[in-house]
Amino acid sequence: MQQTLHSSLDKLSLIWSDELSSQLTDDESVFAWIEIDLNTQLHFAKGFVVVTNKRLLAKMANDGVWQEWRYQQGLLLTQRDYAGVGCLELFDAHTRLAYWRYRLGSDTAASRLIECFMQQLDYHLTGKLPLTTHTQAQCPNCAALLSADQDDCPVCDKQGHASPSTWTLLRLWRFAKPYKGRLFIGFLLTLCSTAATLVPPYLTMPLMDNVLIPYQNGQPINTDLVKLYLSGLLGAAVLAWMLGWARTYMLALVSERIGADLRTTTYEHLLNLSQQYFGGKRTGDLMARIGAETDRINLFLSLHLLDFATDVIMIGMTALILVSINPWLALVTLAPLPVIAWLIHLVRDRLRIGFEKVDRVWAEVNNVLADTIPGIRVVKAFAQEKREAARFHAANQRNLRINDRVNRVWSLFTPTVTLMTEIGLLVVWVFGIWQISKDEITVGVLTAFLAYIGRFYIRLDSMSRIVSVTQKAAAGTKRIFDILDHVSSVPESTNPVHFPTVQGRIELRNVGFRYGTRSITQNINLVINPGEMIGLVGHSGSGKSTLVNLICRFYDVTEGSVLIDDHDIRTLPIAEYRKHIGLVLQEPFLFYGTIAENIAYGKPDAAPSEIVSAARAAHAHEFILRLPHGYDSLVGERGQALSGGERQRISIARALLINPRILILDEATSSVDTTTEKDIQKALDNLVRGRTTIAIAHRLSTLREANRLIVLDRGRIVEIGNHAELMAREGYYYRLYQAQARNVDTEDRAFVSVTEHSAAGELK
Repeated sequence: MQQTLHSSLDKLSLIWSDELSSQLTDDESVFAWIEIDLNTQLHFAKGFVVVTNKRLLAKMANDGVWQEWRYQQGLLLTQRDYAGVGCLELFDAHTRLAYWRYRLGSDTAASRLIECFMQQLDYHLTGKLPLTTHTQAQCPNCAALLSADQDDCPVCDKQGHASPSTWTLLRLWRFAKPYKGRLFIGFLLTLCSTAATLVPPYLTMPLMDNVLIPYQNGQPINTDLVKLYLSGLLGAAVLAWMLGWARTYMLALVSERIGADLRTTTYEHLLNLSQQYFGGKRTGDLMARIGAETDRINLFLSLHLLDFATDVIMIGMTALILVSINPWLALVTLAPLPVIAWLIHLVRDRLRIGFEKVDRVWAEVNNVLADTIPGIRVVKAFAQEKREAARFHAANQRNLRINDRVNRVWSLFTPTVTLMTEIGLLVVWVFGIWQISKDEITVGVLTAFLAYIGRFYIRLDSMSRIVSVTQKAAAGTKRIFDILDHVSSVPESTNPVHFPTVQGRIELRNVGFRYGTRSITQNINLVINPGEMIGLVGHSGSGKSTLVNLICRFYDVTEGSVLIDDHDIRTLPIAEYRKHIGLVLQEPFLFYGTIAENIAYGKPDAAPSEIVSAARAAHAHEFILRLPHGYDSLVGERGQALSGGERQRISIARALLINPRILILDEATSSVDTTTEKDIQKALDNLVRGRTTIAIAHRLSTLREANRLIVLDRGRIVEIGNHAELMAREGYYYRLYQAQARNVDTEDRAFVSVTEHSAAGELK
């Protein structure tokens, strides 16, 4: 039993494993466990909770003894989470017996622990055999239960269990279908060009037997036959060249269009996925899929697939010709073919899995670049160049190790195939000479055979080499279709409702939202009237930004509904609905291009006069004119050529230009200085006029003009009212405002003290 215990807990420290082993009886088995990383005061501290077939065991690292609870009537183990912290609670019929806190990275293990606990409790109370038995192991990484026949965890190793099959390449037919006419012409050209290349060896047979050998035996040369055979050889070569050029050009055109369609479709599908999808993906990985993977697939279609088709046709035609000339010699010639086919089958799966690992590791290298290059300012500010170089070096070395493993397999496979073909050629020589000695074939026949065999084995060797590129293309195809197969969690309505104008009435009806297993908001009920400005107030993690994301439909509610003018937003076309929303974020994002292009991003066909009017209203016109090229000035990558306040005013102008009925201000002034804030506030005053506005602000003083303030705590509305009403109640908002006022006052006094000290120093 202890051996089984150590194998299932091999990712834990030996201290926990040894301690637990000493607590278990001989007939006691471990079914689930979770390693706790927080104590009840939310300080980092190690702990351990275990479910066995007899009891629940728990211990914190600093405690001297283990706690235990035997299965009995009334026990209940529950799980809840808030703001990134999970909590396991154990109750009996009267009170809470114990609780343990953990970070949400252990949420899966906590769910498994509760599942096993309830099954074991049910078994002890009813005698019903639980699904969790001693035959079930547990993943040492995520604590997922494994059945007896599972060696790998399906949760942790999803990519490993979904290895790309070569048949995945057939899914590319979806993109090839529009070009099936050209593909058919290309196939016919391939067939004809291959047939043309097989003519010269066939003509060498009569050339040897009817011209050269008789001449060697003393007979005069038949010049007419020589001209005929040589003309045939020249004509076949020219025809093969013309047909080869035509088929290569035709299929290259088709493959380039398939590759372009694949890139475009993947990118368009990616843009239509929900924000939740991008939250779990790395930029470098997605860029590698759309860029490098589609290029690899395109190369496979335009070059290697064409070569493969030519090889197959060549081998098939050559085999038929050899059999027609001499069946026995043909049989000897084809003898190595089954062995080579077996070798291809043997290494195919290893190469396929290996190349997918290469793709994933290469994506890690791209991720480092995608993180570092946009964040180079932060890297240099904190002098972390060596650290980032070490991170890139580690990713690159991992890429090197994975490639070395694949190359070990491939380097052995290719020479083996070459050796088999050389041995096959030697066997044909031996068998052919033996047949000539018995007058069963002529020298011309053997010469023709050797010519065909040379082409046959070259094509066979080429086919074996294409295994590598085929598996690479299959791995890339799988990674592309992983994107295309993903369904957005914010789907378009099947029967969309269209309405040309929006009044701006927003209603949140019993709204709840969960991110995975984590509950963010619960039972939110709120009505915002057209033209009303409300402020969302609360501590970080209270659910303010979540409500904004739900109203914009970046996520869909898990409970209840969000209504605009009495229409559920899930029934509206997404793009049409969002055209009525203007969004100004805390960190404005500008695209590489001119200032005019960034202002007109939401309305690309805007006239120059409209752009200038929006910039004037956003108090951006003056600083824009001071730039060297005015509205045609480049803003740089992500707007780095502008200050934070200038970028923010550009984003306000961008929102003004589309004239939205609903306006979202998410901490629009929190990251700028006081002077810049006043300029931005003037621009915001123009922006909010006559629009339904939802504002989130770090400084509560900036929300005094709001019609109502919505105070949130732990995903629930706790207070509603204007500033004066909420201050008079002396409730949650009052305490929040007073705490912030004290902080501001302390900062002001510190600033004055420093200023006076500096002034005194200057006077001295």
